[in-house]
Amino acid sequence: MPPAPLAVPSRVCATLVGLLSLAALVLQYVLILQLTRDNVGVVLGTVRFLTYFTILSNIAVMLVACAAAAGQPGFFAQARVRGAVALYIGVTGSIYFFILRHLWQPQGAQWWADTGLHYAVPLAYWAWWLTCVPHGVLRWRNVAGWLLFPLAYVVWVFVRGAWLGEYPYPFIDVGQLGWSRVGVNALGVMGVFVVLGLVIVGLDRIFGRRRASSLGAT
Repeated sequence: MPPAPLAVPSRVCATLVGLLSLAALVLQYVLILQLTRDNVGVVLGTVRFLTYFTILSNIAVMLVACAAAAGQPGFFAQARVRGAVALYIGVTGSIYFFILRHLWQPQGAQWWADTGLHYAVPLAYWAWWLTCVPHGVLRWRNVAGWLLFPLAYVVWVFVRGAWLGEYPYPFIDVGQLGWSRVGVNALGVMGVFVVLGLVIVGLDRIFGRRRASSLGAT
């Protein structure tokens, strides 16, 4: 049975989350094209844009938020998909905050794009997911399924890196660090995915029990 449409306040909040992610994505895309159009061109610049996990997780946020705002059933309305996106955007924000933010100092429009993609969108999506959607249907086994996307992403990054000699993030730069160090780093990041995925399922179960208790009390 498809999930019931969300209430109007939840759909309004989803609209705001979707617009926030769209604005940050468009700004970052324009900035990347400005940097790449004179050397690699628009096509390869677009490929580079889509090589960042940050971009992919923000696109996922936008798709889930837009589906929720429209009240549409389907893939992006499923609880496990909403949970997966909470995982992906949560890892995006966490890895950036603890590892990557110290490596550069964005200025001007890049600061706005950077703040939107790595801080504002993750926080907004998590606030929406925690407070505006039904809970209590996720299962521990969902975490294993959620790992398929980041695993596929890692394979794509390594294949592209072997082809072009460039990597989106310094901690998986095989040319600079070597395979052994990159392997350790990749395992560490996958560990973050597993731990945060378990946290998401745990929160979903806790919130689901609280809702069931409140309904039972009434």
